[in-house]
Amino acid sequence: MKTYMAKPGEVDQRWWVVDASERRVGRLASAIAMVLMGKHRPTYTPHVDTGDHVVVINADKVEFSGKKWQQKLYRWYTGYQGLKSETAEHRRDRRPELIIEEAVRRMLPKTRLGRKMLDKLKVYAGSEHPHQPQQPEPIDLGA
Repeated sequence: MKTYMAKPGEVDQRWWVVDASERRVGRLASAIAMVLMGKHRPTYTPHVDTGDHVVVINADKVEFSGKKWQQKLYRWYTGYQGLKSETAEHRRDRRPELIIEEAVRRMLPKTRLGRKMLDKLKVYAGSEHPHQPQQPEPIDLGA
């Protein structure tokens, strides 16, 4: 019995749409990361991008448990001394898509292949998205 190894270009990538309203960020992000990597398929190959495209809608309606809206800090380096930071509540008001994008990015591999996987993630704050021509199918993740 030989082990199947997928080759680049022979994997059929599908499009999924995920409704993020009233979902916990961590559970949703880990499920999305699995689909982006392709680990939901029996033909998963670590060195080939076997994942699917994921469109996340209603990113402004995600939930955190406990007091994370006030206590969780997002920090980044600007090039100057010191770090900039903001709370999760402020980020939700400013750019809610970044909450899910950052959570998923940190769960993917830190390589060129991981950046290619992250390009297949599309996150939108509202319920509308411009990917209707790809005919994304609804999938229930992070429940």
